[in-house]
Amino acid sequence: MKPKLKILFSILMITALIFGFIHVYFPDDNYSFERLHIFLFNLCTGGTILLYYTQGQERVSKTIRFFFLGSLIYAFSAFFKIYPITILVSIPLFILVEKIRIQKFSLFPILFFKFKEPVSEKFHQASLLCLSCGIVMASLVILNNEYFNFVTMEKLTLNTFFLGFSFPLSLITLSVVFSMLKKIEGSSSKILMEICFWTITLGVIIFFVFILLEKFIPQIFVTLALFMAVVAVFYLYSKFADKIQQKLFLTSGIGFLIFTAITGIAYIFMQMAEGYDPEKTKWFLHIHVFASLYGWNLCGLSIICRFNDFPIKLHSPTVIFIHWLTAIVLAPLGIFYGWFAFLAIFGYSFITLTLFFSGNKDRIENEIS
Repeated sequence: MKPKLKILFSILMITALIFGFIHVYFPDDNYSFERLHIFLFNLCTGGTILLYYTQGQERVSKTIRFFFLGSLIYAFSAFFKIYPITILVSIPLFILVEKIRIQKFSLFPILFFKFKEPVSEKFHQASLLCLSCGIVMASLVILNNEYFNFVTMEKLTLNTFFLGFSFPLSLITLSVVFSMLKKIEGSSSKILMEICFWTITLGVIIFFVFILLEKFIPQIFVTLALFMAVVAVFYLYSKFADKIQQKLFLTSGIGFLIFTAITGIAYIFMQMAEGYDPEKTKWFLHIHVFASLYGWNLCGLSIICRFNDFPIKLHSPTVIFIHWLTAIVLAPLGIFYGWFAFLAIFGYSFITLTLFFSGNKDRIENEIS
């Protein structure tokens, strides 16, 4: 990836985190800065990187440029509640994503049902489908809530659906994980890989439906299934993936994913408890969200952006430690205490800039010699 793109994406990701803390200093009941923070990270940055990775070209195409511009308009119009613009821009965004998906794969996702096809490719197409469907569903929610009111549900809000934009990033990261397991595609482990794919992709959809319906017991069963699938992914990856530098980062990422599965199950039990108060458990929810968004998803995006640069010049264990400290301690505390927000932004900036701009070891050694 070219340096200009790395600068653009790193600035946007750091800006997204800053918006996540603005309400600590400037509380405003009219605007949800958290909404803007999620959109900037998941849709604008993550969505654009996903499409760029899918096309596999060094040069950024006009399609991706239009998507990036449209995603910014989408994010800020939704933030300022100018919903007619949000709905209108969602149409070309959907078309652009589908255009790239169809060019890469096919109109109908028949790939999912072919056992011989690589599981990494299945996760990749699922990621693109999830992105285009997320854009459409969020727009339908806006139409329902702001104009028609066909369906009345407490959880049927844009703030619930914008979290769905993290699913494409999660799926593309799993695609990268399984791309390193191609050597076992022809073995008996292929069945386990297929089970992981269907459990994760269908499980996420079913889990989201149960969230909307506020059915807690089914949520527990689905999250347990997802947890087992993630543990199976960790087993396959740790045992069969080649020992390269990317493996350390993605292993850390899968660790974040397991952590979010555990915290997700724990949060469901909290919701089921007698006398449940959302305000008292808000801190725990933020730990869950930050671990997913700035832990697991960041690992995937950084690997995608620098896939051809590894090995890169950095002390991996140190960066991973700071990453975990920032995502599960500093950032959640920053939601409630201003000074921790500064520390979280500083730590996250260090991680992002290190991952995006650390030099290539081989290139440096060649230049010296």
